[in-house]
Amino acid sequence: MSALFEPYVLRSLTIPNRVWMSPMCQYSAEVFGPNAGVANDWHFSHYAARAAGGTGLVLVEATAVSPEGRISPADLGLWNDTQVEAFRRITAFLAAQGSVPGIQLAHAGRKASTERPWRGGGPIEAGAPGGEGWLPVAPSPAAYDDDRPAPRELTVDEIGEIVEQFADAARRALAAGFEVAEIHGAHGYLIGQFLSPHSNRRTDAYGGSFENRIRFALQVVDAVRAVWPDELPLFFRISATDWLTENADDERDGWTADETVRLAHELRAHGVDLLDVSTGGLAPRASIPVGPGYQVPFAERVRTEVGLPVAAVGLITDPVQAEKIVTDQRADAVLLGRELLRNPYFARDAARELGGATVPVPEQYGWAV
Repeated sequence: MSALFEPYVLRSLTIPNRVWMSPMCQYSAEVFGPNAGVANDWHFSHYAARAAGGTGLVLVEATAVSPEGRISPADLGLWNDTQVEAFRRITAFLAAQGSVPGIQLAHAGRKASTERPWRGGGPIEAGAPGGEGWLPVAPSPAAYDDDRPAPRELTVDEIGEIVEQFADAARRALAAGFEVAEIHGAHGYLIGQFLSPHSNRRTDAYGGSFENRIRFALQVVDAVRAVWPDELPLFFRISATDWLTENADDERDGWTADETVRLAHELRAHGVDLLDVSTGGLAPRASIPVGPGYQVPFAERVRTEVGLPVAAVGLITDPVQAEKIVTDQRADAVLLGRELLRNPYFARDAARELGGATVPVPEQYGWAV
């Protein structure tokens, strides 16, 4: 059998293959009223198509643990029970197609309150016409970019409140039918802002040393793991590097691959079952050498040096390429993003191309096989 289509077991959960869907924001929820942050028909059809296409694990997009934690006002959320009910429709359908439903829990920190990408993605300031904006929060009052407002620095009490918001969102995710929870610590959002000395300028117990900068991440992991069932896996998404080196002027170095390996040891000890390894997103003008599979070496290093299972992501677009990553034991699974936007049936097409594997086809599509 193709290695890409061997089942994968984490705790008591069996994921039917190693072709997984990476979380990708759709920026398509209502902004105001009782349905703010609630999954709708667009989200259902979007995720349902990938499950019908044979994707083994479908990770729902970054879902905010609080209204202030949204990247854009149109993001999904899990801060109330109305949102839970809407997700149940999605998770039930994914499971019925044989896919495992997962969700990424997130807080955007200083990258919050921005426009949808097709509206330019710029900041929406608090008090702007339309009432959609708010002042973002962060570990330190350092703006993401020159056109962004300086965020408000979180107090220690507020940090504790956000930790509890992650736990509350995890409880709701379980009630909504999700079987995998992923904590979003990548791409320059709040947890990543605490990790990186480029964005974390604090001088208290949450800043300065490596041990202090990872404190918030570990507190979130502990809080989520405490409410997430022992039999279900917990993922953590990391930006393995900020792609920053020593800079001119007063810029600070960023988070590094060496620190990722150190953190991975800690995450494993705190109950994380798999590291979803990405890179970048913290600094807008970092120089990133993008190319096919450019992030795979970071995943491979964690797998080799830490022994923690990993998923690789980033310009993985070809079945043979994906198969080789898994066969060569560089990662335990591959996460596809834009390729699954282009082709919801990537898994089924890959199984046909690689041979030796089949992906279940919905009965309604049987005559097209």
